[in-house]
Amino acid sequence: MSEPRVDTILKIGGSVITDKKGELAAKTDEINRIAEEIQKAHTQDLVVVHGGGSFGHPYAQRYGLKEGFKEESQKVGFSETHHVMTVLNGLVMDALVWHGVQAISITPSSCLITESGRIKDFADVPLKRYLNMGFMPVLYGDAVLDTKLGFTILSGDQLISYLALELRAKRIVVGVDVDGVYESDPKTDSNSKLLKNLTVQDLKELQTKLGKPTSTDVTGGMLGKITELVPAVEQGITVIIVNATKPNLVYKALKGDPVEGTIIRKG
Repeated sequence: MSEPRVDTILKIGGSVITDKKGELAAKTDEINRIAEEIQKAHTQDLVVVHGGGSFGHPYAQRYGLKEGFKEESQKVGFSETHHVMTVLNGLVMDALVWHGVQAISITPSSCLITESGRIKDFADVPLKRYLNMGFMPVLYGDAVLDTKLGFTILSGDQLISYLALELRAKRIVVGVDVDGVYESDPKTDSNSKLLKNLTVQDLKELQTKLGKPTSTDVTGGMLGKITELVPAVEQGITVIIVNATKPNLVYKALKGDPVEGTIIRKG
């Protein structure tokens, strides 16, 4: 089997496709719009990853899944978290297939195992075969088995960096609910400055500035994204962070057109 070469890894944040103030609150209009933009862009060799938002995060937090297996009562929480993520993924898949996209869902918990929260084993043969046949794999943050913790939560952000390196992607496009990376949280600091161009060194400095993630995001918020992106950027993979709540920005980023946001390069 020839090794596929992926052009783009696209991450759509859970805050874009769900209402994080609610629970199991999907933004179906946004999901449909983004699916339309993906179809319209006709991006070759594309892998999509989406976050959990108000589907995965509340359950994962309620049962303390990220910290690992400690008591029997967590098992139903693991099942619930995984199940609601398949429900959200189904809504994403509905929209993509309805728009004629050759998308195929790949469930992380069935092909991937972590060790102390980091990806250790990934049975990626089906993923690579799908890519070679011209399908667009769709993955998501998930509750997964862990060799040391029993189980944990795998973030979509860790997944995109891992896949970009494994599949030798040229770039990562990250769709979030703000205009890019700011020097502080723009949701609480209206004077925060948008950082349009960053390097690896800039990212590492930002890790100490952005503060702690919000309590409802078990995968780290913007701080978690930046931390996970460093290894990919260090290997020369360009990262573009855009506001996916604004129409056509995902489309423009996929097409390679100039777009407002943050571009992160090696140096």
